[in-house]
Amino acid sequence: MARVVVDPVTRIEGHLRIEAVVENGVITDAFSAGTMVRGLEKILIGRDPRDAWAITERVCGVCTTVHALTSVRAVESALGITVPPTAELIRNIMMATQYVQDHVIHFYHLHALDWVDIVNALKADPKKAAEIAQSFSKWDKNTPAYFSEVQDKIKVFAANGLGIFANGYWGHPAYKLPPEVNLIAVAHYLDALQWQKEIVKIHTVFGGKNPHPNYLVGGVPCSINMNEVAAINSERLNLVAKLISQADEFVNEVYIPDLLAVASFYKDWSKWGGGLTNYLSYGEFPTKGYAQPESFKYPRGVVLNRDLSTVHPVNATDSQEIKEYIASSWYSYEGGDGVGIHPWAGETKLNYTGPKPPFETLEGFQKYSFLKTPRWKENAMEVGPLARLLVAFASGRTDVQDLVKDTLGKLNVPVAALFSTLGRTAARGLDAALAMIWLKEFYGQLMDRVKINEVSTFNGEFWEPKSWPAEAEGVGLTEAPRGALAHWIKIKKGAIDNYQLVVPTTWNGSPRDAKQQRSSFESALIGTPVANLEQPVEIIRTIHSFDPCLACAVHLYDPQGRHLHQVSFE
Repeated sequence: MARVVVDPVTRIEGHLRIEAVVENGVITDAFSAGTMVRGLEKILIGRDPRDAWAITERVCGVCTTVHALTSVRAVESALGITVPPTAELIRNIMMATQYVQDHVIHFYHLHALDWVDIVNALKADPKKAAEIAQSFSKWDKNTPAYFSEVQDKIKVFAANGLGIFANGYWGHPAYKLPPEVNLIAVAHYLDALQWQKEIVKIHTVFGGKNPHPNYLVGGVPCSINMNEVAAINSERLNLVAKLISQADEFVNEVYIPDLLAVASFYKDWSKWGGGLTNYLSYGEFPTKGYAQPESFKYPRGVVLNRDLSTVHPVNATDSQEIKEYIASSWYSYEGGDGVGIHPWAGETKLNYTGPKPPFETLEGFQKYSFLKTPRWKENAMEVGPLARLLVAFASGRTDVQDLVKDTLGKLNVPVAALFSTLGRTAARGLDAALAMIWLKEFYGQLMDRVKINEVSTFNGEFWEPKSWPAEAEGVGLTEAPRGALAHWIKIKKGAIDNYQLVVPTTWNGSPRDAKQQRSSFESALIGTPVANLEQPVEIIRTIHSFDPCLACAVHLYDPQGRHLHQVSFE
């Protein structure tokens, strides 16, 4: 028996430590530890609720717009504010843009190198690579000359030590792609670097900048006027149309073909990484207003025990449904470690009891993470693209069902293959494809409203605190690219009295609860084979399939740099 430690897990946001117990070449137990301190909620106490979005979206440089949207939804929920339809469409466009960009970045820049051997691409025949790429894509850069040029870049890179990729597990027996497919993937890795900085210009059009675009309680912070230079005019809307068209081409002619090509060589990974059998989605993309989740493009609900015949409803305001536990987390609750607390009553009290750094292992410590452990009706849940696809599939959404069946048919694998590391990776691509379809749809609907001058983007009915009740509470729910995200807020006398975030990686990456139930990361690793304990690429594959964001899950900072808390290791 050996205990393999991966710390830090790289190519993610934030700091994550994984410890896996390996017996006879197979993982039999695993521990997921967030090693930064959580506490962003503390700096929000006493602040104006209308400003919360600007603080919460700065928890991360990737998930920025999703926290801003969730925050304004929470405040609007508390104060009973309805957003104008045009503003809702712009929010949908912003979110769909985030989905597409985030998933492309994840596949190429965070996850692809778990499957793609950069060094092996040096053995490729550029002409053969072009023939393969052209057989499944019309991307105009898939030529022998281009692949030869990329291969020359790799040669120079390799001659200089491979830079940031020097410590990769190149040549590991777990890599299965032919040299030509490796070369195609590396070439498109570089293409994606250039493309991803273009699509986010949509955020700058509607939100003023990226990262951290502007939001507004009651609507969006932009106006539409075809004849006004300082407003969203025809020039800017035409730019958005151009960027959407470019994104559509990249997703369908580069990303999805590459995903299918890579997956076809790793079908055995449909056997590993399934983990939990419960899936949670808050739903996303309102079509008749945020107050009507039954009209969302992605439905809200829970699938239990992989039973796709039943979708259970979710009520985030019910104090008995969602609770956070700290049995294995470095926090303390007034009621003790065994109790679960609904986020409206959430507490953020640090209590580090682990070993003094630097340490080799967390073995023997009951508490081992700065992530709390959320549960839905006491059940551990997986969240993310796979979860929302499964909830939509089980809800009878035919567009989702058709896309899933068609894609799995191309790979000649059953729907059950989704319950795996490979399925989770594929689900992210399908998620991007759906978001791309809906992004075009939302833009078309926005233009239809512009043509009839239905362009109101702000509802100021309850903007002034004098119109607010003395006390109010609300919750904002969002399906971020990484999964179910929620902000709970309590407002008292016009200021924030309590604020809690429960983010996707808190659901997936949290430690065991009091019943010793594992969460998603830990569960998914069980049963995974590891060929080389010194190069555990198999561990990284499964963890990366979730696209962890520890910056969102654990955080403690102050925008003015003021001291908040000191953790003593003595």
